[in-house]
Amino acid sequence: MDTSAAPHPGASPQVSGFGQWLASLQLADTEVAAGLLGLVEPLGSFMAVKSLATGRYVYASVGINALFERHDSSIVGSGDSDLMRADEVVAMRRVEQTVMAQRSVVVSEHRLELGGRRREFAVTRMPLGAEYLISMWSERTEERHRETHLQRALNQIEQQQKALEQIRREMQAGSGRDEVSGLYLRAQFDDQLLREIDLSTREHREFALVLIALDPAPAAVQALGDEAHQRMLEGLGRMLRANTRAMDAACRVGEQTFAVLLSGVGLATAHARMEQLRRQCTAQIVVLNGQDLGLSLSMGVASFPHTASKQEELVAASETAVQEALRRGGNQVVLAPIPFGALA
Repeated sequence: MDTSAAPHPGASPQVSGFGQWLASLQLADTEVAAGLLGLVEPLGSFMAVKSLATGRYVYASVGINALFERHDSSIVGSGDSDLMRADEVVAMRRVEQTVMAQRSVVVSEHRLELGGRRREFAVTRMPLGAEYLISMWSERTEERHRETHLQRALNQIEQQQKALEQIRREMQAGSGRDEVSGLYLRAQFDDQLLREIDLSTREHREFALVLIALDPAPAAVQALGDEAHQRMLEGLGRMLRANTRAMDAACRVGEQTFAVLLSGVGLATAHARMEQLRRQCTAQIVVLNGQDLGLSLSMGVASFPHTASKQEELVAASETAVQEALRRGGNQVVLAPIPFGALA
C-alpha cells in the first residue's frame, strides 16, 4: 500500500497559508510581530506605520528613527512634511494613494535628502486595514553608488577597447589578416596545417589542433545586433593573440569559428592550455554600450598523430569535438576521442 502521502505521526495538520499556520501555533499577535521585526531589522529593513486619517506615523522601528536622526526620540506623531522636503512629500503621497486604490503591495524608489546627503530607498507598502498603511524601508544608497562606479568603469573599458582595436586595424592594414579579429584567415590556416603535418611526420613529433566556436549569445546580447557579435569576435581575437606562442598559429576559419595549431604540443598539454584560455575568456570583460556581453567558448581538441594522421580526419575529429562541446551546453573543452588502434 502506498503511504507516501500519509502525514507523519504527530505532524501538524495541513494549512493553506502562512497566516493560518501562525494561527495554529496559538501565539500572541505581539509575539509574532516582534519576531518578524526582529528578523528584518538586522538586514537593513526598517518598518513604519502611518495613519491615513492624520497622515502621521503611529509606529516607527528603531532603524526608521535613526534614519531621520531621531536617536533620542521618535518620528511617531510626525508627518512626512516634518521630515522631508515638499517635493519628496508629494512623491510619497502619490505612491500611498496608489497603494490604497489598488489594495495591494507596491514597491517604489525614493530619493531623500537627509543630513545634507542624497540617499536612495526602496519602500514596500501595503494597506493595514482601512485606516493604516504599513511600509518597509530598505536603503539602496551604497548599492546605487556601486552600480554607478561599475557603469563608469565599464564605459572606460569600452572606450579603451575601441581605441585599441582602431590602432590594431591601422597597424595591420594590408597584412592579409582578418580585420575584425586580427588573426590569419582560412587560407593561411590550411597552409600552416599542411606544413605542421609535414614537419611533425619528418621529426616524429606531435602537435594539437583546436577548433573554437563562440557559444550562442543570450537573448539580451543578440538583441544588440551585429555590433555585439563583432565586439565578441574582437575580444576573442585579443585573447588568442595574447595567449598563443610565436610558433603557434591562431586563425579565423569561419563566421564564428577559430582554429589554433599548437606546435609540438601533446593532447594533455593542449587540453590544459585551452582550459586555461577558456577560463580567461569567461572572465574577460567585453563591453558594448556600457554592458558586459560575456565571452563563452566551446573548444574541440585533437592531436596528430594520435587522434588522426591525415589532414581531413584531424579537422573532422576536432569539428566533432567542438560540436559535442556545444551540444553539452557550451563553455567547455572537449577532447576528440583517440581511435582504439592508435593506442596499440
